Amino acid sequence: MSAAEAQPALSKARHIFRLGLDAYHQMIDAGIFREDDRVELIEGELRAMPPIKPDHAGKNKRLNRLLSLRAGESALVAVQDPLTLSPHSEPQPDLMLLRPRGDFYEGANPTPEDTLLVIEICDTSLRYDREVKVPLYAAHGVPEVWLIDLKHRRLEMYREPGSNEYRLTMRPERTEVVAPVLLPGVRIRIDEIW
Repeated sequence: MSAAEAQPALSKARHIFRLGLDAYHQMIDAGIFREDDRVELIEGELRAMPPIKPDHAGKNKRLNRLLSLRAGESALVAVQDPLTLSPHSEPQPDLMLLRPRGDFYEGANPTPEDTLLVIEICDTSLRYDREVKVPLYAAHGVPEVWLIDLKHRRLEMYREPGSNEYRLTMRPERTEVVAPVLLPGVRIRIDEIW
């Protein structure tokens, strides 16, 4: 029997233990992760996040400033904060526009009902973000996701969440002006992103 044939039997024989939010938060509180450890909980699995390179960090700062100025009092801009999707998933998107709340979410992390827009900045993570995180956001009702593809200098917009995908995907041209569907006054010319 080849190693490839033995693999399915091995995976059936071993149990996979999935973490819930409580255990994940206890690990954080216990100091198991250092402050610079980049992990997120996705469907009960701890997933390593790639290190942030200068182009990614710069794009995050540019978008943070742009969105903060444009959104004003109509939304809170969250930068690399956790988003509680379910008892087993708490990703950390690069940026979120959140419904304003008096406590600024000090009492609990935002949930899909709090989100107006989620933004992921992708350099090496484009395939993962597109194939894992976007469907996860759709399944939990996040109203809109933007992927900023650094390599191809392109914006992908996902709207109308369904059970595990978005029904509407758009890739606007650099000359177009876009706005989050729930914040139509926050208009951004695509070339302002670059």
